[in-house]
Amino acid sequence: MALVLIALDPDTDGGDCPAVFLDTDTGDLVVQGVDEEDPLLLSQIDGTSRIKPEESIVRLPSRMRAVLLRALLEVEGGGAQTIPTQ
Repeated sequence: MALVLIALDPDTDGGDCPAVFLDTDTGDLVVQGVDEEDPLLLSQIDGTSRIKPEESIVRLPSRMRAVLLRALLEVEGGGAQTIPTQ
């Protein structure tokens, strides 16, 4: 699997998450963020879309919306230059 960093949280102060990566082998987006732990929210999600034991719900702050849009545009159009991860 070859991952490239699409973008970090624009408000990060040291390369911390959240972040969005692209798996160049599959085209999948890989999201790094904070695990959601609110039982009510998890129950609401699980009631609509079952959360499997191997899955987790990741919360991204609203400021990451532009990052996600950029990631999707790059996946679809091969646009902006990405930074390879290690």
